[in-house]
Amino acid sequence: MESSKMTEGQMRAHEVFDEAFGEPEKGAKLLQVHAPGRSEIAGNHTDHEGGHVIAGALDVAIDAAARKTEGTQIRLASDGYPLVTVDASDLSIREDEKNTTAALVRGMAACMAEDGRVPSGFDIALTSTIPVGGGLSSSAAIEAALGRAMEAFWDGKSYDALELARMCQKVENVYFGKPCGLMDQASVCLGGLAFIDFFDKENPKAEKLVYDFEDAGYALILAKVGASHEDLTDAYAAIPEEMQEVARTFGKVRLADVDEKKFLDAVPELRKKLGDRPVLRALHYWNEDRLVQKRWQALQEGNIEEFLALTRASGKSSAMYLQNVTTGNAEQPAMVALALAERLLEGKGACRIHGGGFGGTIQCFVPLAEAGQFQERMDAWLGKDATRRYHIAERGAFASWE
Repeated sequence: MESSKMTEGQMRAHEVFDEAFGEPEKGAKLLQVHAPGRSEIAGNHTDHEGGHVIAGALDVAIDAAARKTEGTQIRLASDGYPLVTVDASDLSIREDEKNTTAALVRGMAACMAEDGRVPSGFDIALTSTIPVGGGLSSSAAIEAALGRAMEAFWDGKSYDALELARMCQKVENVYFGKPCGLMDQASVCLGGLAFIDFFDKENPKAEKLVYDFEDAGYALILAKVGASHEDLTDAYAAIPEEMQEVARTFGKVRLADVDEKKFLDAVPELRKKLGDRPVLRALHYWNEDRLVQKRWQALQEGNIEEFLALTRASGKSSAMYLQNVTTGNAEQPAMVALALAERLLEGKGACRIHGGGFGGTIQCFVPLAEAGQFQERMDAWLGKDATRRYHIAERGAFASWE
């Protein structure tokens, strides 16, 4: 691929590759890999309970360059980070690798091996424009990039977006140690704006809509709240745990499998048995799942004002019932960011907690005419470059030869 035809991300990935592994031999081709970040447009903690979400792939991404090597060593160079080396002859789960890139490499290789591929060595160099700690699923993008590279290098069948996403989720749950749902990986692999139904765990369904929020008069802006949620895994994990605790009292695994009327009839008993917060979080699930479906209908009909009104309702449900805006400590950066954004919007547009919650980012839909001033004021409050304006990226994770 000629450098003039490469994107900035691809060119930087080549530079990182050359720095880490040396320039490829003349005429040798490198595999180009791309996986976008994602934004949860609707569906706050509904995916792991078998509900619905709207997710959007974004115009930030992991870009990679890779080549096959002899032996069984997989070497991963990431822009600005130490080299990671994993021997593909040992694909066992390692507790000392939890929450590391090595876990993602080993886990994805293990999933490929389970599906009949024979893992072997390769070198891969990554570069990223996905903001660190911003809740835009950089880990899912790395998983998808590794998956597409392994799919290209090792003999076996091709995977559609949702097949690859399920493998990526398993890697994150089992090897990386984060109990996430499937939304992040599904969005990264699908690309575009997608409505995803997770009721059938083994066969989720997705439909896409070509949509640009700016054509409807609003900028999609994410604001970093000044605190990462990387150290809040326990708080994050408590959400699905408590929801599923409610489900188990009805002999079910997920809330999607529980009859809502039976749940409502049992609220007094559930409060005595489980306490108030699991009940509140279950109430959020059904409330939010209905809001997702209504928001998708509003987008399909081109009714942006209805979409925004429902988004504001979703934000209130997350704060009041799901309770993933703050852990209740004196430090409440996400709540402060939301309060400031609402003050600037003055009833226009919408803002809500984004993704897992507690830290990371808030999501804002801002009238185009006010987007510049909104970012300027929020950056002054939250820190330089705290906000960024995003667009939906139509293409999901892929690999191609130069």
